[in-house]
Amino acid sequence: MDHEYVVLGGTNRAQVGRYLTRTASVVSGILVWALLQVVDVAKGLGLGVNLPPVFLSLLGAGTVYAGLYLLFRKWVWRLPWIMRWLKVANLAGTWVCEGSPFPRPDSKAIAWKAAVTITQDWDRFRVHLKTAKSASNSIVAALTTDPIEGYVLLYSYQNEPKPEDGQLSVHRGFARLVFAKDLQRAEGDYFNGDGRHSSGSMILRRS
Repeated sequence: MDHEYVVLGGTNRAQVGRYLTRTASVVSGILVWALLQVVDVAKGLGLGVNLPPVFLSLLGAGTVYAGLYLLFRKWVWRLPWIMRWLKVANLAGTWVCEGSPFPRPDSKAIAWKAAVTITQDWDRFRVHLKTAKSASNSIVAALTTDPIEGYVLLYSYQNEPKPEDGQLSVHRGFARLVFAKDLQRAEGDYFNGDGRHSSGSMILRRS
């Protein structure tokens, strides 16, 4: 259920892909050269070494690129100096959330608490929020770097109540969260629609 997300104001993803492609070409060439050198040395020692061409193809730029991209997607992008270059924040983890509905005369919404789990790698993302009565998952998301506010997360979600709760209905909504520079706290607002028109503020703290 993880989905792609947009990074606004950060390093272009296509540019990252170009860097990885160039790196893969260089690494592939070095690996092939080194392997051929080993074969030549082995033959010089009188060892019967036969290197099938298909083996060299496994060290091609395409294979190396796939490996580099997997490493970058899962781990490398999380390195502090890499994140500074990418202008992206690592929000993955568990959070404690407190919500306070905005007062409205026609609303019966009350204050609520939730457990929030954010999963994230370089190109996949999800916000899962679970309360005592329902759970929601993000559908689309964007992470932006604001020179004044810091990191801002914008996401749309779908909320599904537990079957035993007949007072709530499935609905969609939108949230905006501004994260502190130390990424230990966030504050923002949420807005619900699709038959459940309510809105309020949210505070997240890392657990």
